[in-house]
Amino acid sequence: MGSLFRGEKMCLAQLFVQSEAAYSCVSELGELGLVQFRDLNPNVSAFHRKFVSEVRRCDEMERKIRYIEKEVKLAGVKIEENLSFVPAPLPKAMIDLEAACEKTENELREVNQSNEVLQRNYLELKEHQCVLENARDFFAHVHLHDEGGHYQRLLDEEAGARSSRDSNTLDFIAGVIERERVPAFEQMLWRVSRGNVFLRYAEIIEPFNDPITGNEIHKFVFILFYQGSQLGMRVKRICEGFRASQYPCPEDFNERNEMSTGIATRLQDLQIVLVQMDDHRQRLLASAAVNLSSWFIKVRKLKAIYHTLNMFNFDVTSRCLIGECWCPADELGDIRLALQRGTQKSGSSVPSILNRISTTANPPTYNKTNKFTLAFQELTDAYGVATYREVNPAPFAIITFPFLFGVMFGDAGHGLLLALFGLWLILKENKLKYSMGNDDMFGPIYGGRYMILLMGLFSIYGGFIYNDCFSKSLNIFGSAWTVNGTECLKDFDPDTMARAMLDPKVCFSGNPYPFGLDPIWQIAPANNLNFINSLKMRLSVILGIMQMTFGVLLSSVNHVINGQRHRLFLEFLPQIIFMVAIFGYLVFLIFFKWFAFGPWNSDTAPNLINVLIYMFQLQVPDPVMYSNQKLVQMILLALSLVCVPWMLLGNPIYQYFKHRHAEKLRSNGYMPLPTSDSVNVDDEDVQVLQAVVAEGNGRPSTSSLSQSFNDDVFEESLHEEEKFDLGEIFTLQTIHTIEYCLGCVSNTASYLRLWALSLAHAELSEVLWKMVMKNGWFLDSMFSDKSGVWEYVSAIAGGFNLFFVFAAWAAMTVAILLLMEGLSAFLHTLRLHWIEFQNKFYKGEGYVFLPFSLANLEAEE
Repeated sequence: MGSLFRGEKMCLAQLFVQSEAAYSCVSELGELGLVQFRDLNPNVSAFHRKFVSEVRRCDEMERKIRYIEKEVKLAGVKIEENLSFVPAPLPKAMIDLEAACEKTENELREVNQSNEVLQRNYLELKEHQCVLENARDFFAHVHLHDEGGHYQRLLDEEAGARSSRDSNTLDFIAGVIERERVPAFEQMLWRVSRGNVFLRYAEIIEPFNDPITGNEIHKFVFILFYQGSQLGMRVKRICEGFRASQYPCPEDFNERNEMSTGIATRLQDLQIVLVQMDDHRQRLLASAAVNLSSWFIKVRKLKAIYHTLNMFNFDVTSRCLIGECWCPADELGDIRLALQRGTQKSGSSVPSILNRISTTANPPTYNKTNKFTLAFQELTDAYGVATYREVNPAPFAIITFPFLFGVMFGDAGHGLLLALFGLWLILKENKLKYSMGNDDMFGPIYGGRYMILLMGLFSIYGGFIYNDCFSKSLNIFGSAWTVNGTECLKDFDPDTMARAMLDPKVCFSGNPYPFGLDPIWQIAPANNLNFINSLKMRLSVILGIMQMTFGVLLSSVNHVINGQRHRLFLEFLPQIIFMVAIFGYLVFLIFFKWFAFGPWNSDTAPNLINVLIYMFQLQVPDPVMYSNQKLVQMILLALSLVCVPWMLLGNPIYQYFKHRHAEKLRSNGYMPLPTSDSVNVDDEDVQVLQAVVAEGNGRPSTSSLSQSFNDDVFEESLHEEEKFDLGEIFTLQTIHTIEYCLGCVSNTASYLRLWALSLAHAELSEVLWKMVMKNGWFLDSMFSDKSGVWEYVSAIAGGFNLFFVFAAWAAMTVAILLLMEGLSAFLHTLRLHWIEFQNKFYKGEGYVFLPFSLANLEAEE
């Protein structure tokens, strides 16, 4: 709990490893996943680092594996998931892995190129065959129309100057063109030839497959007749421009049959070769799919290790690598064992060294999580990562977040549906891990499955407290109210029965309903809303003030952790007094009113809002709620007023005298030591400093201190002292004081959203029931006064109507009340935690601990 409550204690360590053992040591640290390396070469570009060639080789291997993966997926071959542990390969194994990837890629590219050539040849033969099959109809049609003299205009006046052979012969071109290009192709031919070209075309029924993309292509067979060599050259250029394939087509019928037979034979042979080629390709892809997952993991681990090694520095001999890393202080033993394993694996005779060093840098924040607490921790980190060793709100959010959600969502029926959905996600988490876990939309839902379950359970609890289940109350224990017609309703006639009120002095048994609201309030149309609103509003105020007070109490823990015990008296104490004196007193009044006023004196119960107003006016209500009420309220008001200048002036005055004391010591020759606010001082460092201070009667020289501590620490400390500005400190303290005082009021009002959201949810649920579900019994009420066959008609029609009405009601319940209202309640709960609760103690100015972990690479894969 200590780790989750405050985060792990971190330390900065310096690592010395031999060059031959560096890879193995970093690999072992990556498998351990407890070290975050610092980049010691921030000014060196990625292209000038030591292991840039290895990183590029890994990038090239990853590109090849991506290509193989794409081909495997296109072929529909299943990639086998690697369920076993894949260790990081040794540097010498990188050559074998690189050779395997290159061999597979080359074979696959050769097969694809050969297959593409064969597919293209097959396509051309099929197109040629279609041209020959349609040629007979084309020629017959042309001869038929030519006998009628329709193409005599092809022999124009200029033909007389030509030879008799050229002027009387029609040439033709046959080919295939895509269907989408036919209209433009025909129009272009008409304009270029001025109508002196005869074009015939027919659609090929069976579509072709593109040899490159594999998509279906619809094409047309065409034949065009023209006269003259110049026009023929223009026509051929147009065909090339429209990517129309041209094929030889003999005019003689026998020659066409002979050519068609030869093409059919070649197609059969080519089909056999294509089948064999496809089988070979499938076998190649299947063998690659077996190793694809492990290849990915190995290459990514290689790349991650070399990328990490690029953060190291070389010593002057270039035989030793020096690195720095953040790590949990309690895990130093495991880290040293991992370094020892890496050194032994590499065969190095020189052991690796891990030294803990002091620093003024802020360590990262490391909160250990599991699959249950991860969602709550990420929800907290989304607002801001906790400052190092700051109190972590996530453990408290595990309970308070779903609880406040349940207060707003408060419906046992809707909560049950939500809990069942969360339970289903948990039971199927292994199957849904890859389908939902990596999805941008459903990934957060899968990650928050335990949160959804808790929100559903607390909604069920809230629903039982409100006695609300799908907008209906449950009479489990029997109502504490009794309706006695002779006593309770003796003054009412039948015309006023609908507006009858039960007198609590007579009709109330005196024993409240055992758990939750009494179900009789469900049938109280006049006072139902007023009573429930009053209850929910008071509950919202009580819960809000309790949570805010708890947040102020947690701030005291931060003051102690940071070594700022003066803030306990100068900030925490006035804040808690201010909170309790005004808002804690309001909670006391709520409970006091519940206990002190009952059915016998409810008419004299004061309005609590007026009580608070009278309190600031130094007055009391008439009659008073308790004896000495005015004195108590004046004392509380005086305490709250004193707390304002206390918070405003206390810390600036303390900082001013602290600065004067430091200046006095500096003028006497003392060197101020850095405090725990700016540097992590270990126990060993404290002992060294104490020993140094002991020299020279407690007046150490600057040179003696620099031997034990880094000079940068003192320079930074001196720089901070020189930057002291009382005006700036006072301004910031004024802002914090005003923000806290006004925030207590506004935050308390903000917690009324618990009441507002709960009211909205209940009203929407009731509207859906009355406007939709209630219509399911409409037909039954129409025939309620009938008998005989009408009873069967009523039963059948009512059941048929109820089926569709229930379907509509269920769909609207899920869409509106579960999804929309659930999301609204979630966002409002998030607001209450981020703003109203966490701003009392949480700064969130840290950065998250991101260890170098090879296991995360496997999880991503």
